[in-house]
Amino acid sequence: MQNILMNIDAGMVDWARAQFALTAVYHWLFVPLTLGLAVIMGIMETCYYRTKNVFWKDAAKFWQKLFGVNFAMGIATGIILEFEFGTNWSNYSWFVGDIFGAPLAIEGIVAFFMESTFVAVMYFGWKKVSPGFHLASTWLTGLGATISAWWILVANSWMQYPVGCEFNPDTMRNEMVSFVDVAFSPFAIDKFCHTITSTWIVGAIFTVAVSAYYLLKKRERQLAVTSIKVGSIVGLVASCLAAFTGHHSGYTVAKVQPMKLAAMEALYNGGKDQGLTLIAMVDPFSQPDFKNESEPPLKLAVPNMLSLMATNDLHGYVPGINDIIKGGYEDANGDMTISLEEKIARGKTAITALGEYRKLSQAKDSISENERQKLMKEKAMVLKDNMAYFGYGYIKDASEIVPSIPLCFYSFRIMVGLGCLFILFFALTLFLVYKKDITKGKWWMIVSLILLPLGYVASESGWLVAEFGRQPWTIQDMLPTWVGVSDLSSNSVMLTFFIFLVLFTTLLAVEINILCKQIKKGPEYSK
Repeated sequence: MQNILMNIDAGMVDWARAQFALTAVYHWLFVPLTLGLAVIMGIMETCYYRTKNVFWKDAAKFWQKLFGVNFAMGIATGIILEFEFGTNWSNYSWFVGDIFGAPLAIEGIVAFFMESTFVAVMYFGWKKVSPGFHLASTWLTGLGATISAWWILVANSWMQYPVGCEFNPDTMRNEMVSFVDVAFSPFAIDKFCHTITSTWIVGAIFTVAVSAYYLLKKRERQLAVTSIKVGSIVGLVASCLAAFTGHHSGYTVAKVQPMKLAAMEALYNGGKDQGLTLIAMVDPFSQPDFKNESEPPLKLAVPNMLSLMATNDLHGYVPGINDIIKGGYEDANGDMTISLEEKIARGKTAITALGEYRKLSQAKDSISENERQKLMKEKAMVLKDNMAYFGYGYIKDASEIVPSIPLCFYSFRIMVGLGCLFILFFALTLFLVYKKDITKGKWWMIVSLILLPLGYVASESGWLVAEFGRQPWTIQDMLPTWVGVSDLSSNSVMLTFFIFLVLFTTLLAVEINILCKQIKKGPEYSK
């Protein structure tokens, strides 16, 4: 692995990260609406099944049509995203392919085939299958998409919290020893619950915004008002669930990724009774000098709330960036942490032991077999004892393990701030639609349309926190990003970056154009 690192084009790391980020950002524009609309159209068809009122069938068909357009675009970007692991991140794929590939394979074989099977019945089976079977197909289409998201999030969560694996020095690969630990780690469960509820919010905002457009144009009144009721109920429930799951996810991050939490809070020096920062003057364009600053200027915080979120104790200890670098405090498990300097030393010990083990495995003729096996066993034990810090062996300076503080800090506040705004919005919308005549609230209709892009901003901000917050790690504490890339020329990745940029932008423009045309056309009512 050291030889591979020496041959890597320095620009390759930046372009590989940029291309993957580009693909992920565009892919995540399509996924939340797919998962969110799945719930909306499922509720609509359930109402039709229970009431036999044809209006509900027409409404379900309308939202299913918009779902289908978005569903197709999401598949196109998702396939490219998975291929990039092999093309741009081959060293990573080799190192952990036995583990990382398992959830992705299950996602492709089980979830994707489940989606594609039942989506056909949902669109073409209205007159060919019974109402009950068609209803089941609609819900199973959404369930298949949700299961697909589960396995992808399991893979992503393992990168952030690698469990259920052991490194095999003979194959130079991490190998799975417990599928259950990988598939049902606390990190994966928290990430799934928070992510899925956030997608329901996007679907609900989209539903309400489209309905508000109809009310502004003074058309499709029944569809609009009914969809507003359904969308607002889903949105309010989802927003409250997202707040709850977000708190629990924050607690998990504090346990397994304390540096991410410290970056999110711009917490340079921690301690007990830590407040949750509402806002502070963190320079958005440069990394703060966390070594020489006590806290960002003009900091406004809610007393003790960060301690409560991170430890479930109002007086709990939360480490800051400098504390994590220095070590010497008790972590969430009650173990004494070590300094970054010692982690680097132990990481280098692990890398050296691995190199010596590999040399011994090939030195069959230079020493006796008994001596060789004895030495290999000793090196394997040294490697095992220090494997938890393997990735730190590639770290040269403390600044390398600190994520972008401005990006994490502001992305987190955008996500949380908009989440609180959505709770208020959906609560107000339900009040207006049930207690007032919502068709007369033009100001509310304009606000609904404005909030549509903000729903995507909140969703993308959450992913920015999750992914940039774990930098510099491709796999937390195990593999830095610059060690996981492929040995390619940066020019080739640069070229495909711009090709993908044009392709994805075109796909997005095409989707928006088709969606707008379908929305303008409106629902097709049964005769």
